[in-house]
Amino acid sequence: MSTNHELRLYNSLGRRMEAFAPAAEVAGLYTCGPTVYAYPHLGNMRAYVFADTLRRALRWKGFSVRHVVNITDVGHAVADTNTGEDKMEVAAARERRSVMDIAAYYADVFFVDCAALNILPADEYPRATAYVEQMIEFTKKLAQDGFTYQLPSGLYFDTAQDPGYGELAQMSTEGQLEAARLEHVEGRRRKTDFVLWRAEEPGQRRVLRWDSPWGWGVPGWHLECSVMSMALLGQHFDLHTGGVDHRELHHVNEIAQSQAFLGDGRPWVRYWLHVEYLQLGAQKMAKSAGGAPRLADLTEAGYHPMAYRLFLLGGHYRSQLDFSTAAIDAAQATLRRLVTRIGPLRPLPLVETLAEGVAVTRHDPAAQRLLDTIDAAVAADMSTPKILAALQDALREPALTPDGQRAVVAATDALLGLGLAAFDPADLEHRRPLTDLSAAERQAIEELVADRTQARKERDWARADQIRAQLDELGVDLTDTPTGPRWQLR
Repeated sequence: MSTNHELRLYNSLGRRMEAFAPAAEVAGLYTCGPTVYAYPHLGNMRAYVFADTLRRALRWKGFSVRHVVNITDVGHAVADTNTGEDKMEVAAARERRSVMDIAAYYADVFFVDCAALNILPADEYPRATAYVEQMIEFTKKLAQDGFTYQLPSGLYFDTAQDPGYGELAQMSTEGQLEAARLEHVEGRRRKTDFVLWRAEEPGQRRVLRWDSPWGWGVPGWHLECSVMSMALLGQHFDLHTGGVDHRELHHVNEIAQSQAFLGDGRPWVRYWLHVEYLQLGAQKMAKSAGGAPRLADLTEAGYHPMAYRLFLLGGHYRSQLDFSTAAIDAAQATLRRLVTRIGPLRPLPLVETLAEGVAVTRHDPAAQRLLDTIDAAVAADMSTPKILAALQDALREPALTPDGQRAVVAATDALLGLGLAAFDPADLEHRRPLTDLSAAERQAIEELVADRTQARKERDWARADQIRAQLDELGVDLTDTPTGPRWQLR
């Protein structure tokens, strides 16, 4: 192989490509995780497929990584505002369940979707409710150092005390004021000032509440990420990822409060990477818009989760993607072709790093050229479309030896996370969509599934097995998951 290409990433802080060099032996990576108040939709999951691809790219280049993904189970106000109701409490009232039940249920759904998309588990999944006392201590220091002021609605960060505020967003002061949330907060000095502690409104008692020097209330949304990342990755770490929608507000405020807390004149985080929107009908896919499809919707319609991952990898993470039936059909067809062509090459060797790839292909110049192409694509801000192209080339390159071909396929599989090394072609058989069923047929299946769940709770295994057999006769495949049984048609 000709070279080991230097890994360069597009840093949102400065909007430029930069060589990546971790500050310590293990790179620290923090990803803004889900607010567990509703089902994650396909647009949400793009951010986690991206973070997973970044981890795989770092591994390929020989870096060790410690990855933290937070779970927001308190503090996130509706519409990302400074005041008003918490998304968790609104969801609990809507579904008539406790906030903790809501958090547990939707966190489990998130983990199930991550597993289905072959996303590597993070090293830590801290929950905001477990770090409230640390958030209070963090805020005390900000108050002592003169970065805050108190209003009846809560304690606010005074952005006028931060001359570099908004650098990540690359906005002028006027632009920051224009882009700031338009809600009116009585007594707030500047529109960019954000809440650190949300106080209870007079006469109202929150479901989730903690006592603090600023009264009973809950922490602000931005606070949790600063506190939990520092607790688990150290006061300074290397990489912070999230959706591009966080770049102008959430991450700007994280930086402001963190650098004020540290007070050492150093950047809190060195590299900021943001993944672009997934578009649905020319509109950003968002829960607030309603009707955004979920991964479960795709699988119920007969698509494999890896078809969605392949669809995402077909575009660069900094490019907006248009989701459509035609696009996911094409991804499923491509996945089927890849699985068919790779099947005869199994078993594949273990090739997860560039060094492993070089070792395996030492006597195959054609394979080394393809590995060099792959390494160059990884190094150029993770160009996954070029890695996919190299995979296609490997499957039709006559100069490759069988071992060289296996090594290149294994390398691309490790980088792209498609699970091709162990894919069962039967998993790609197109299933009947649920729209084939009448309302009465669907209701009958749902009732059988519910009856089986009840039988299992009562430990009536014979009855549960009998119902499963009935479902099998109806052409229904049933899968038990941490969030309950899920079914689809064959």
